[in-house]
Amino acid sequence: MHEFRMPMLGADMEAGTLVEWLKHPGDAVKRGDIIAVVDTQKGAIEVEVFEDGVVDREIVPVGTEVPVGTVLATIRRPDEPASAPVAASRVARVVRAVPAARRRAAELGIDVSMVTGTGPGGAVTRDDVERAASTAGPAPAAPAASAAPATPRPAAASGMRAAIGAAMSRGKREIPHYYLTTTIDLDAAMRWLRARNENAQITGRLLPIALFIKAVATSIAMFPDMNGFWIDGALQPGPGVHVGCAIALRGGGLVAPAVHDADRKDLTTIMRAVLDLTARARAGSLKSSELADPTITVTSLGDEGADSAFGIITPPQVALVGFGRIVEQPRAVSGAVVVRPVVTATLAADHRASDGHRGGLFLAAIERRLQQPEVL
Repeated sequence: MHEFRMPMLGADMEAGTLVEWLKHPGDAVKRGDIIAVVDTQKGAIEVEVFEDGVVDREIVPVGTEVPVGTVLATIRRPDEPASAPVAASRVARVVRAVPAARRRAAELGIDVSMVTGTGPGGAVTRDDVERAASTAGPAPAAPAASAAPATPRPAAASGMRAAIGAAMSRGKREIPHYYLTTTIDLDAAMRWLRARNENAQITGRLLPIALFIKAVATSIAMFPDMNGFWIDGALQPGPGVHVGCAIALRGGGLVAPAVHDADRKDLTTIMRAVLDLTARARAGSLKSSELADPTITVTSLGDEGADSAFGIITPPQVALVGFGRIVEQPRAVSGAVVVRPVVTATLAADHRASDGHRGGLFLAAIERRLQQPEVL
């Protein structure tokens, strides 16, 4: 019998709320199947099962908040007897909706089960709830307010913002950071990208973030001390090169789900993965495996960001690479001054796992790869 537990989806997670069971007692499951949806400060997360078997018993009911590590269900081998009748737990399915949609529906007095979902997998989103409310007619009049003006109070930090603050405070407090920065000439990379995208369909075009992720991922082979976790006083190498891609959410906040095995993926596959993760992160539909195991994080500020980004490492990771916006600068090339597109790359690394010399070589390796985009 295997115990299915509330997973830890990042160093800042202490508890989660079970939102929905997608598998029930008697259902066969295989590794990678989505078995449940849990609500965390980072949104609704689809939780995967990591062993083949049959769902035996649901222990935690929908709507219950439990600490990380709590047994949610048991999964038995096909040849093991069931510990409870299958029919006992065949309860009505809970409608699939992201937490923001549930909260907004409660505010508007909307029955979320009556709303058609347009999110990933048919999930009800906040926009779906707003749309349903706008077509349902005016809401009942609210009771008359008191004549006395309300005393303004400072807004409390959201759950996600509080979680981010807790994780970053821990990272800054516990991790002896060192920072390095370099300016990378992207002339070859941008010319290659333009040629590559010229005849590609819009959905198949590459953005610089794909090159950044691939350059970092392929440099890791020579610098394994940048890829892994600092646990119990020692560096534990990552099981693969799983690059966490920092994604800003529309309502505020940040998540960094992993592009798994990024060193072995081609640029097109990486780009598709980034777009998929971004869409599902903003719709509140990430998978547990995408949040639980990034081995290094990459953050890119894009066209509208600042010139450079100095990040705080997310524990227990040991490194973060930041890329600012791409800008044009005068550069001395072969005795002449020319204008070239450049990006400022920064490294935040854990001094317990590496030192500045290694960090500098790591940034130099990333720079070499970005100047040879055709081999990425």
